[in-house]
Amino acid sequence: MCEDEKSLLEKAKNGDVFAYESLIEGYQKKVFNLALRMVGNREDASELAQEVFIRVYKSLKGFKEQSQFSTWIYKITTNVCLDELRKRKNRNITSLDEEIKLEDSEIKRQIEDDKPTPEMIVEKNELKKVVSDAIKLLSDEHRTVIVMRDIQGFSYEEIARIINCPEGTVKSRLNRARLALKEILKGKAELLSYEFVK
Repeated sequence: MCEDEKSLLEKAKNGDVFAYESLIEGYQKKVFNLALRMVGNREDASELAQEVFIRVYKSLKGFKEQSQFSTWIYKITTNVCLDELRKRKNRNITSLDEEIKLEDSEIKRQIEDDKPTPEMIVEKNELKKVVSDAIKLLSDEHRTVIVMRDIQGFSYEEIARIINCPEGTVKSRLNRARLALKEILKGKAELLSYEFVK
């Protein structure tokens, strides 16, 4: 260990964060590369490298300098990676590319895509437009309470303060606004699902 590293190590052991950062700066790439070689995935290697430096920081005062600092860091890196690999074995990870073996054949694994289809996105956008257009047909006072409560999520108390009227008035106005909106939407029911208008 060179004198400069020894000095940084002493300062870091005494809680000097800047010394610690300077001390590990030269090891970051090597720790990452070692982790990458062990786990084979850049994202996991990056997370594991962070875990290594957290452990190094927490254990720094216990480092007795019986070995090189670099040896100690690489030992911690190896242990962190081995821990991760053991966890993976216990998790029983299945590759998506792995075929499913049947008695007399194999079939490709198929994963259902749960992202919305283009049709679902179009329907959702159409529904939003229908509701938005219906809200525009409400009176100003009804539109205000619907937007503030049902779209923006304001509390009754907040709405009462903003529009300067009692909470009871806000609640009754909101109830009438929802009924009026429901009537408008019933007229456009062919574009809406039964769930929405019932």
